[in-house]
Amino acid sequence: MIPQRLKKGDCIGIVSPSDPLTKEIKNQFEKGIKVLEGMGFKVLLGKHLSSQNPKEKAADINDLFSNKKVKAIMCTQGGDSAEKILPLINWKEVKNNPKIFMGISDITFLLNAIYQKTGLITFHGNDVCYGFGRNPTSYDKQEFFNIVVKGDVKEIKPNRERKTIRKGKATGKLLGGNLRCLLKLADTEYWPDFKESILILEAYKIDKEKCLQHFQKLKEKKVFDQVKGVIIGFIYSMQEETPEEEQMEDTLLEFTKEYKFPILKINDFGHNCPNTILPVGCKVELNANKKTIKFLEGCVE
Repeated sequence: MIPQRLKKGDCIGIVSPSDPLTKEIKNQFEKGIKVLEGMGFKVLLGKHLSSQNPKEKAADINDLFSNKKVKAIMCTQGGDSAEKILPLINWKEVKNNPKIFMGISDITFLLNAIYQKTGLITFHGNDVCYGFGRNPTSYDKQEFFNIVVKGDVKEIKPNRERKTIRKGKATGKLLGGNLRCLLKLADTEYWPDFKESILILEAYKIDKEKCLQHFQKLKEKKVFDQVKGVIIGFIYSMQEETPEEEQMEDTLLEFTKEYKFPILKINDFGHNCPNTILPVGCKVELNANKKTIKFLEGCVE
């Protein structure tokens, strides 16, 4: 299912499916709301943004999906508890009211679960507090506008240097997001079908040992047997704190040396960096040789 694109004047609903909104980040939140309003959108806040109760968090999502005035839903932030609300989501309501749903980090859990359960394309992109609430760049705003408002974008534009890790060209549907959070779906009914997919991966705090543990889990789940290619985003701790050490893309290349799927390293999505929007479930062409990611179908109507 493809949601309707946003138009200026449309209403964006705000939810906190993972960590609750706290006083410490209230200023960032308010700044993020002003950015959205400044781009021409109305905003409707969920009733339970500061709640830690999974039932109340899920109620906000269910309410905003059923609200005909709301044309898109964005998350305040990530965190570490989104999985608790999945059994409480009204999947029929989601399927009957397809609309843009966007988030990053722990929201990876929801992006992939929603697509797996309903077929609705979801959007790996900036959240309110950290994406739009901390000095968003022109790249952040332009990618948002191009992909979910204009909806006629042909490819993901690079913001920084890209690097070919393993040559090749492949087509498939985008799946994935934050590596740690994605793996919380393993062995549940919400685990995505990775057949004919392009896997996107990013991480906040991670090292080589953790990478290897996570890659081993993906291997056990036959993910590397099914994917057609891998795109690695910005890996904050490795690139900013230990740039001299082996990076995630190098570890993945060695770990998957018996495979031939292409691997492209980009810096256009992840934590503490400018973010494009990656539509989970949308078919793309990955050309690691030319360092391009092109849309093969629309992600909004």
